Amino acid sequence: MSPRTCLILATLFGLLAVLLGAFGAHGLGDSDGYLQRKYASTEPKNIAGSSLPASYKYYLDYQTAVRYHMWHALALLGIGLWKRRQPSRALNVAAWSLTTGIILFSGALYVLVIGGPRFAGIPWGAIVPFGGTALLAGWIAAMTAAIRSTGDTDQPRG
Repeated sequence: MSPRTCLILATLFGLLAVLLGAFGAHGLGDSDGYLQRKYASTEPKNIAGSSLPASYKYYLDYQTAVRYHMWHALALLGIGLWKRRQPSRALNVAAWSLTTGIILFSGALYVLVIGGPRFAGIPWGAIVPFGGTALLAGWIAAMTAAIRSTGDTDQPRG
């Protein structure tokens, strides 16, 4: 992935995170909103020993998706800037892994919350860990690039 593509994706993901966060706060989070109606007949969920309405649990899941989406968009922005100074294979892996992770982790959570756990017959909750793994791989690849970097030159080492 080129630095330019990385920066374009980072800014697009940042924009989408803000839009989806606003949608979640105003369209999903109100007291008699979409989630309240969608999950009204769903059994309460146990979280940390407390029984909570399913709508609240899914609202928390949505907030997690937005938070991870934005943080990793910012990380991708940093990777794009870094790639401009010190391009490397490890940074390329980091960029692709973060991109994949944002789509699979946050994307699957968005669909799970809005469409339901088995929207279109797909178990969206089962996809989320693959996205999380891709995010971890992105951070490991970035760490690898940092370890291999000389720190005082624009020349890549790996």
